[in-house]
Amino acid sequence: MTNIAEAPAPTKIVFGTDGWRAKVADEYTFENVRRCADGVARYVIDRGEQAKGVVLAYDRRFASEHFAIAASEVLLAHDIPVAYASHAVPTQMSSYEVVERGAAAGIVITASHNPWTDNGFKIKAPTGSAAGPDILSVIEATIATNGGTAIERRPFADAEAAGLVERFDPFEGYERYLRRTVDLDALRAADASVLVEPMWGAGAGWISRLLSGGRIRVTEIHQERNPYFGGVNPEPIRPNVDEALGMLSRGGYDIGLLLDGDADRAGAADERGDFIHQLEVTGLLMYYLAEYRGLRDPVVISVNNTSMAERLGKHYGIQIYETSVGFKYIGPKMMETGAMMGAEESGGFGFGMHLPERDGVYADLLLLDLFLRERAAGRWPVSKALAAFHELAGPSNYRRVDVHIERAAYPALKDRLLVDLRVHAPSELAGEPVTKTVALDTNDGFKFFVSDGSWLLVRFSGTEPLVRIYTEATTPEVREAMIDAGERLVRGA
Repeated sequence: MTNIAEAPAPTKIVFGTDGWRAKVADEYTFENVRRCADGVARYVIDRGEQAKGVVLAYDRRFASEHFAIAASEVLLAHDIPVAYASHAVPTQMSSYEVVERGAAAGIVITASHNPWTDNGFKIKAPTGSAAGPDILSVIEATIATNGGTAIERRPFADAEAAGLVERFDPFEGYERYLRRTVDLDALRAADASVLVEPMWGAGAGWISRLLSGGRIRVTEIHQERNPYFGGVNPEPIRPNVDEALGMLSRGGYDIGLLLDGDADRAGAADERGDFIHQLEVTGLLMYYLAEYRGLRDPVVISVNNTSMAERLGKHYGIQIYETSVGFKYIGPKMMETGAMMGAEESGGFGFGMHLPERDGVYADLLLLDLFLRERAAGRWPVSKALAAFHELAGPSNYRRVDVHIERAAYPALKDRLLVDLRVHAPSELAGEPVTKTVALDTNDGFKFFVSDGSWLLVRFSGTEPLVRIYTEATTPEVREAMIDAGERLVRGA
């Protein structure tokens, strides 16, 4: 007798802090990408905005352009015009194109900094920001009902021949847009040597091209497409960027500028090869906007970002707003409050004078501008400028540890810890009494403050099967003790 296996249930697709991501050929399939595109198409149709079209972009991951075609074909079957990237581009270029074209939405095929085995699906709102919960809940409801059904699609070549597809290259338009708020000519004229690390990603070639033709010297590594990302996750943190840090430590460069796999996150390092962590970058960019641009508009940060923002806010008279983790919360809050900047712990920065979405290329150019202005003020090299900054902003001994969990065991561990950490919250950490415990609004973690101002946050990732442990402490010793305490909490010791 032959056993006939039951057809597997359709994948449950939920958009986390930054889109939906999954392992290619497991849950991330052409069928599921079409389901996501169908959700976007029906959202656009329900709003009567088909004629505005949808922008579709993709990164350099394995088969991204093929998944992008599959998503396009679903939109085209509904007679929704598609502006299709002519090559892999940074994620924020879709935001720029959505705003520039007045499009109904944007789709980006990317898994950002996830492992090379993954791919993902991001959605942009008409404002160019990451689609917020109000949009995503509608799209998720459609996706929940379209599994196992045939998704209508129209061949891409046929639709392109009919004039429903426009291929675009955003570089020239983006450069013009950028010049409204960045003096590119001044940056190009600087006597400085810059090392750029794009991590084999979609941002390769962008900074060096934007700065070309002047006195500044730009060396860019890892520009070729490599879907394996050299064997590291394309997130611009240590140890993934240690090769670039080693090049800086050997001398010859004034600063290192870093990007993640889809170039919407920024990072930096000083002339000695010392990594400037993401919370420091948040503070530095806020300092730059206040000190050198004279701006005093609000700043929005995620709950896992730096306490330096509050201290700088008091110094400059700037209102600080705190949101849940993810630009789907930060972006809308920026627009609601008229913020000059939004910043998340993972290195994503958006700007009110630019786009309400993360832009690693733009953020890196602002960091370069900051340090060149600091040089003019007598604070040079970069390490000296950074030390002077901390005299104003206070300490930031930050560290994040990712505790990876087996995917099958992840839901049960999450459910258990969310109860245990609420019922049995620690009374002390690193030898200091806990003065405040905060449950995250998204019900995915807890933040503990101790008496000296240091804090520990335990949070479940919304995009990967792991628990993130963060701390920002007053000293390196307290930082390590806090991380050790956080790992014991997670591992149940």
